[in-house]
Amino acid sequence: MATTSTELPQPTAGTGPLLQLRGIQKSFGAVHVLRGVDFSITPGRVTALVGDNGAGKSTLIKGIAGIHAFDEGEYLFDGRPVTVHGPKDSSALGIEVVYQDLALCDNLDVVHNMFLGRELTRAGRLDEAAMETRAKEVLQGLSVRTLKSVRTVVASLSGGQRQTVAIARAVLWNSRIVILDEPTAALGVAQTEQVLKLVRRLADRGLGVVLISHNLNDVFQVADDIAVLYLGQMVAQVDARSVNNSQVVELITTGRSGDLGMQGGAA
Repeated sequence: MATTSTELPQPTAGTGPLLQLRGIQKSFGAVHVLRGVDFSITPGRVTALVGDNGAGKSTLIKGIAGIHAFDEGEYLFDGRPVTVHGPKDSSALGIEVVYQDLALCDNLDVVHNMFLGRELTRAGRLDEAAMETRAKEVLQGLSVRTLKSVRTVVASLSGGQRQTVAIARAVLWNSRIVILDEPTAALGVAQTEQVLKLVRRLADRGLGVVLISHNLNDVFQVADDIAVLYLGQMVAQVDARSVNNSQVVELITTGRSGDLGMQGGAA
């Protein structure tokens, strides 16, 4: 039986990075995708990972998730070196990724989607009551008010509600880090606002959150830190309050902005 926790982590003041990557290298044949990347994720903070198409964002996240093995570099969790051979290893650390396609089953309800592949059983049968109770508790813990019933079939949900279900599923499994891949890409204004508030609540409850986004308005609305990849290099990871929209655009498009970036002292 899978283990779950309906109590989300609470923020701890003054904690250092939960996950640290140092000098990460990754190539696919002759293509050098990641070049000496340093990256950190801190509990209680939203880190926006930004960069142009082809910058290496997906490869970096898939490496963290164990889908791709990094060629070189250090992977530290809670300050200790770890080896991640596959997605099960990253899940065991408490790392969950919500990909852009959400991986939801339209013909199943909210409860069965949240427990998909990790169903709770009792006496050889699905424990529907336990799963429903835990699903409700997690959604309530995240202050979700947009779902009328956890027995609603996912096919009938809006884009924002579907994103909410996928995020709630990610935090159900004793998660410590949640990585969100373009969670607002296909949403309208009101639904985007709902999802960004949920992202903020995840961090406020002590999780380390990574937000991958091309929308800098969303980034500046919710992020505590901004990490910029340019052609496979991490050219800056800075406090979001220390930069403005124009500087981030320059970092994304040229790899530098003033003292920040490849030819500046802060990269």
